[in-house]
Amino acid sequence: MDEPKKPTWKVPSRLRANARSLRKHSTDAERILWSELRDHRLNGAGLRRQVPIENYIADFICHAAKLVIELDGGQHFSNHAEQADAARSAVIELKGFRVLRFSNHDVMTNRAGVLETIAAAIAARAPTLTLPRKREREHDVPAGKRSS
Repeated sequence: MDEPKKPTWKVPSRLRANARSLRKHSTDAERILWSELRDHRLNGAGLRRQVPIENYIADFICHAAKLVIELDGGQHFSNHAEQADAARSAVIELKGFRVLRFSNHDVMTNRAGVLETIAAAIAARAPTLTLPRKREREHDVPAGKRSS
C-alpha cells in the first residue's frame, strides 16, 4: 500500500516554537480580534492565528480566501519598521495571499469596522465558504429528525 502523500512545505522547529509562543502570549488586540474570528464566527470563515509563512509568522490567516491579517503595534510605525513590514508583505503576497494591516488602536476603538473590512475581503476572495463539518451540522438538527 502506498504511503499517504506528505505536505511539501516544511516549517523549521524554531519557527513553529516561536508561533506557539506567540499564540500563548498574544496582545490584547490579538485576543479581542481572535474572540471575533475563531470557530467560524465571522460569516462562517475558518481562520487560524500565528501561522508560519516562509520565514514569517502571520497574525491571522484564512486559507480559503488566501488572506493574511496583520495587527501592528506602535513599534511598526517607524520608517525602518514600515520598510520591514513592506518586505514581509511582499514575500507573503508572492505566495498568493492578500495582506490586510490594522493597527492595534483600530482593533481597540473600531472593532466593527475592522471586522467589516475583513468580512468584505473574505467574501471577495472566497465567495463560497465551506459548509460546517458533518458533526457540527448534526448538532443543529432536532433530535427527532436525526437519522442513525
